[in-house]
Amino acid sequence: MIHTLQTIVNDDWLLDDVITLGSEDWVRISFDHFSHDYHRFIYKIIHCNADWSPSDLFEVDYMDGFNGQPIEDYENSLNTTMLYTHYRLDLPNENIQFKVSGNYKVEIYKDDDENDSDTPVAIACFRIVEPRVALNASVTANTDTDTYQSHQQVSFTINYNSNEVINPTTEFKPYIYQNNRTDNAVSDLKPTYESPGHLEYTHNRSLIFPAGNEYRRFEIINMHYATQGVDKITYYAPYYHAELLADYPRRNYSFDQDHDGRYLIRYNLAEHNDTEADYMFVHFSLEMPPLSGGKFYLSGEFTYNDFTPPFQATYNETSKSYETTVMLKQGAYDFLYLWVPDGTTSGHTGPSAGNFYETENEYQIYIYHRPFGGRYDKLVGTQQIKFTQEQ
Repeated sequence: MIHTLQTIVNDDWLLDDVITLGSEDWVRISFDHFSHDYHRFIYKIIHCNADWSPSDLFEVDYMDGFNGQPIEDYENSLNTTMLYTHYRLDLPNENIQFKVSGNYKVEIYKDDDENDSDTPVAIACFRIVEPRVALNASVTANTDTDTYQSHQQVSFTINYNSNEVINPTTEFKPYIYQNNRTDNAVSDLKPTYESPGHLEYTHNRSLIFPAGNEYRRFEIINMHYATQGVDKITYYAPYYHAELLADYPRRNYSFDQDHDGRYLIRYNLAEHNDTEADYMFVHFSLEMPPLSGGKFYLSGEFTYNDFTPPFQATYNETSKSYETTVMLKQGAYDFLYLWVPDGTTSGHTGPSAGNFYETENEYQIYIYHRPFGGRYDKLVGTQQIKFTQEQ
């Protein structure tokens, strides 16, 4: 089973998953497999459209090299209660070079008789940009629905070479994310104003986001004593368990130096975190009355921003809390409790954390371009902006 799948650009865990075409940028995809036995993993790179569906390009159109190659960089864990092998894949590499911009999926397959070769065991995603437009973006708490209360509104302009674009309103496809969350991402936008070489997206209600609250944080960087956000650490053979301090619904803005949902693998006594950090069972609890009509899920980069059963919190009548347990590798983690109403796919911060305009959210803007007659969506511009209280 695959755990701790990460995609890190230029060895900097705080960067978004974007590299520049033709530059010296690189992306590392890494994961752990719970065994010290060697298992052969191969990878397949797929070029995707802006919505992450496979594009119409052939393999030879978007890369030099061939799919189905093995991941040959691997190393066993050292002195850990959970035995695992750590695998690493750097892209581009001597076998693979990229030709075009856009979204890319890397499907990882376990290449042995026990695995269905048509089913990937993990999928990692990243983007390649070829800068062709200029972006000017801003975010404010003075929105078209309220003023310095519970929302934030994004505005941006695209400046492009009008000689290369026939119909800008249909050729450009903006995608906007809040803290890299996929559940409330915004697309299918139409510009508010248009002039030659210029598209403006302002006063657009689709770009108003509930502000939420700062991410909650905890650190499991040592198995012998409790650190930030941890009540106690206990060893129940054969594994360690970390019980986090109980969480409660927030009724006010709570400032914290969070990392907007990211996490960093770290063991404070290790020389090599990738192979010396251990795994432990982390116990989460949100103490509050039960709610009907939906479910609570953990959200953060470590959940892959998916609302899946391993990250669902269920109500415990005895403790009067929503609880869940997740096996995590030692490190520092950000997370939210998101309420997902039945029949919907978007999470809400209100029931667990409220919505406060002061929240220092990050917003990622990606501009795709499919020229008239084009076969794929080029990624031609990116920008990250952050709302701060000084604004």
